[in-house]
Amino acid sequence: MTRQQAPVTPPVVLTIAGSDSGGGAGIQADLKTIEAGGGFGTSAITSVTAQHTRGVESTHLLPPTEIEAQCDAVTGDFDVAAVKTGMLATSEIVELVTEQVADLAAPAVVDPVMVATSGDRLLDEGAEAAYEALASEATLITPNADEATVLTGIEIESTADAERAGEQLVSEGVEAALIKGGHVSGEAVTDLLVTETGIEKISHPRVDTEATHGSGCMLSAAIATRLAHGDELSEAVRSGIDLLGQAVRYGIDVGEGPGTVHHMVTARNDAAREPTAEAVTGIVQQLVEADISPLVPEVGTNVVGATPHAETPTECAAVEGRIGRTLDGVAPTGGVRFGASSHVARFLLAAREYEPAFRFALNCRFDDDIQTALDSLDWAVGSYDRGNEPDPVKSEAERTMQWGATQAFEHVDEPPVAVFDRGDHGKEPITKILATDPATLVDRTTTLLDAVA
Repeated sequence: MTRQQAPVTPPVVLTIAGSDSGGGAGIQADLKTIEAGGGFGTSAITSVTAQHTRGVESTHLLPPTEIEAQCDAVTGDFDVAAVKTGMLATSEIVELVTEQVADLAAPAVVDPVMVATSGDRLLDEGAEAAYEALASEATLITPNADEATVLTGIEIESTADAERAGEQLVSEGVEAALIKGGHVSGEAVTDLLVTETGIEKISHPRVDTEATHGSGCMLSAAIATRLAHGDELSEAVRSGIDLLGQAVRYGIDVGEGPGTVHHMVTARNDAAREPTAEAVTGIVQQLVEADISPLVPEVGTNVVGATPHAETPTECAAVEGRIGRTLDGVAPTGGVRFGASSHVARFLLAAREYEPAFRFALNCRFDDDIQTALDSLDWAVGSYDRGNEPDPVKSEAERTMQWGATQAFEHVDEPPVAVFDRGDHGKEPITKILATDPATLVDRTTTLLDAVA
């Protein structure tokens, strides 16, 4: 029997940019990001670079007629829902792309690529002035601090400087400007979305890495893809920034240079959801068979598994309602679902800030017997005392877990695999066991069980 076709119709995104033979930036980064975001990526290549994680070896510009032919081929066949631009290199190409963008009835995101992350220049100095017309046709322009300085003449060393630069761009006819804060020093990265209606500050913790190759390309492609899906500008920008933060933290270690951002981070993370839930289910079954009732606290035990690139409790699978004691052992009160744990999931995520390899955790009771058992085992053990918890932290459960993980991990020689807190008024003493994989978590739990018995 001939099968019935069941096609899908994703929004089409056109990227007009240079090719990166190293795969981390340019057209390659754009297409990966667009497809990962649920769009269909099309392209018009402006230049071919011999490039890798250490820098740019050479650049070959395509004739403007060939760039125009590519754009015409795409727009003449596809219903383009959004366009983004990257490396344009010369004023002639910038002017050509300005005409193409003006002719498209679709949102456009302009990434004014001038210098590569490695420091190699990717734009002729004479082409800088040509960006003014292109920026005025765009829905959004996304310069980093250095690029914003070139475009406005304002030296950006602070958030206040970035605000002035963004306001100047908008006053000169730009619809919206996202001044990226990655090049501005500080523990947090603050990006500014500047429009005629005001300034929106978007801050997130800085990731300690030099593996940011392709970050600007990925961000602009992600925003363009969300605009193609119909998101409002602010929503699309926030979504793109969140995605980039995850892609930088879980970057890809390839090449002899610092590495590159992980363009497919959300797709890979989503693909790991079912295996993670199955792993948690398997752990629970083994713990029930082992009868861990001597370890179960009054609040019950929960088992949590984080997806490889988890950032929130909704990306952690856990037991709905926890594991409780029964007349003849222990049993889960519900199935496994994502977002079912708050306390243990938040602690696991906080612990991953210090040891990203940890993906599984559970909680059990803590008392003198557990203390004695832990002392007898050759484990790295950490602890925190809620009696010392600052009052502002106590008012927020999420901050409590972050504070507790900091106390347990920050001043030790090796990451602890068990962390206990002695509790506080209204807070039961608890031990958390951590592991990189399901088998190790089960082994550590049953080892502690045997030591207690």
